[in-house]
Amino acid sequence: MSEKKRQFFGTDGIRGTVGQAPITPDFVMKLGWAAGRVFTRGSSCRRKVLIGKDTRVSGYMFESALEAGLAAAGVDSHLLGPMPTPGIAYLTRTFSANAGIVISASHNGFEDNGIKFFCGNGSKLPDAVEIEIEKELEKPMQSVTSRELGKAHRVTDAAGRYIEFCKSTFPNDTSLHGLKMVVDCAHGATYHIAPAVMSELGASVIPLGNKPDGFNINEGFGATAPEALQQAVLAEGADVGIAFDGDGDRLVMVDHTGAVVDGDEITFIIARQRYQRGLLRGAVVGTQMSNLGLERAVRTLGLEFMRAKVGDRYILEMLQANDCVLGGETSGHIICLDLTTTGDGIISALQVFEAMVRSGHGLSVLKAGMSKFPQRLINVRLAERQDVTDIAKIREAITAAERRLGDTGRVLLRPSGTEPLIRVMVEGQDAVLVDELAEGLAEVVERAVNAEGADEGAGKVA
Repeated sequence: MSEKKRQFFGTDGIRGTVGQAPITPDFVMKLGWAAGRVFTRGSSCRRKVLIGKDTRVSGYMFESALEAGLAAAGVDSHLLGPMPTPGIAYLTRTFSANAGIVISASHNGFEDNGIKFFCGNGSKLPDAVEIEIEKELEKPMQSVTSRELGKAHRVTDAAGRYIEFCKSTFPNDTSLHGLKMVVDCAHGATYHIAPAVMSELGASVIPLGNKPDGFNINEGFGATAPEALQQAVLAEGADVGIAFDGDGDRLVMVDHTGAVVDGDEITFIIARQRYQRGLLRGAVVGTQMSNLGLERAVRTLGLEFMRAKVGDRYILEMLQANDCVLGGETSGHIICLDLTTTGDGIISALQVFEAMVRSGHGLSVLKAGMSKFPQRLINVRLAERQDVTDIAKIREAITAAERRLGDTGRVLLRPSGTEPLIRVMVEGQDAVLVDELAEGLAEVVERAVNAEGADEGAGKVA
């Protein structure tokens, strides 16, 4: 079924400002009820769903709302407390739960929150299941009888279980002993887990962004604000720095010189390490936004490179469809499908650390095997979401830009999955030309959309 048919679900669950529809307690309670009915349909055993959250203050409210909705559907809730998104996926599998629910707005500020789901096998929901949940939301909410109501259970050892799982993905014959690192947790869900994983594997850890108060998640720290990590790495004379986003599925790194290493470079480092050890199966999967330098570097290794739509769920779909194990986004969502079922910042970091330990090289040397192409991204805001590529002037501008780039670059216009924006991206070898073409295209898009809106308004008045 088409993604356009979904009313509430976006590219990564349901997300928005707390207190504004649909991120309200009453809606989230009904969402829990609807999801509980879908996930346990046809289930003959005791029905249970795991609920985890990040550290934002509204998580308490939505945890209670989901628990009430699930109970009304006759489903038990197992409450994990603050837990990285990939940790919830892992525990959903190991608890043999019907599903896992994550309360998080990922890299957004504390004013926002969201709900996303995992199937019982720990993977993101297919579009068809999200549509089934939305169908249930259209129905009146009705509780099961008192005898059938679900119960709530607090899982007290959730963090310890996930810490041990993360450590199990790091080879027994290697150690992080002697590696000094700064670990930035964005005051988010990894605050009590990532430093412990790295310390227990032997690293000397300097924690950063590890004091959440419900309001400071992602504020000046984490994968989307790496400046604090860069400064700390240089000030501490650390070998490396790692930063996660608020829910722990995204990773950005910093080398000993303070230079940021993004998801494309991380994907390449892991791909080369796996390839050299004969552990890489199939193609490496990126997205439409992945840097052309990653594609060329992967192909230089003799490997195939494939592009999925933007979003880790689409990377996962392509990995599964083509029997591949490694994919990643520029933003730092890296999926190692032979180790886990979803993007996991901690496990991705451990794969890079393995490459560092085995090669004896620092991050700055390992990333040097890939040269990034200059890339410019400009967001053009629209009055409402629409497909602008069917506007003649915009199509002509895209064709002209592609002609000037030739085979040394590319152009991409992509609508945002969460906002009324068109992302104009131009990439090529010549940075000056890239800037010129991106700014020109963005101007064409803005003028064409405004002109079209004015024309439509004039028509309505007439």
